[in-house]
Amino acid sequence: MSSSEAPSICLKSGSLAAEIQAGELIRFSCKGHQFIHRAGEPGWGHSDTEMFPVIGPTAQMGYRVQVPKGNAIQDQHGLLRELPYTLESRGQAEARFVKTYTAGDLVANSKYPERSAMRWLIWPYSFSFTKQFRLTETHLEVRFEVSGDRDMPYMLGYHPAFRLTREDAHLRISEETTIGLKEILEVGDRALHLPECNRVVLQDTAGLEIETEGFGQFMLWSPDPAMVCVEPITFYPYDAPPGQLHEGFRYLEGEPVHFRCRLRPLMP
Repeated sequence: MSSSEAPSICLKSGSLAAEIQAGELIRFSCKGHQFIHRAGEPGWGHSDTEMFPVIGPTAQMGYRVQVPKGNAIQDQHGLLRELPYTLESRGQAEARFVKTYTAGDLVANSKYPERSAMRWLIWPYSFSFTKQFRLTETHLEVRFEVSGDRDMPYMLGYHPAFRLTREDAHLRISEETTIGLKEILEVGDRALHLPECNRVVLQDTAGLEIETEGFGQFMLWSPDPAMVCVEPITFYPYDAPPGQLHEGFRYLEGEPVHFRCRLRPLMP
């Protein structure tokens, strides 16, 4: 069954509602206003996804990423998105999904052959990746838990896409700083980097606060004026020297690591 054929899960709490399909957030609304961009609308072909265990382009390195052990062949943004989510649990306002990977397993690359020269992807470490949605009366919280082989290197990025309805839509970074959609579009596929940042407010027809824990920074990307991706990341890959993507790795130390992204509508 493809992700588009999987049954959806609807969460409800007060005036907020969310819909998840195969672990992908495809709708999030407050009082009927939809915040999430959907596949089929102008721009990107997804609503949200994750970037793991690497973030960024790998083609210029022959798709090979330097790690302490084994053979690591990764396409852009890693192999996690090629693995299916399994539903672990669900309730009226919560749903929990998991992906697991065994070291050395070959994973078919959906970009091959049209958009990639690599037919198979591989990672020399085992891991488990959990994504949990929790809806309250004020916000939607998306939590991530990563566990796996000790000393496994990793990067993590969350990649949600938001629908835009106004030409003057912008992001407020602080009381003094805003970033307009035009600035994001001009940067292109490199994505605009927001270092040392855990909170932004998307100002469109309705406001949306995006607050994170564990990531530490964002990158902003848009392929079309009708949408924008506000992506919390552990590492901005274009800061690395050519061929040195591994400089952005963090390492598992034995205990699971946790990350959070909270989406809070700002509406009267």
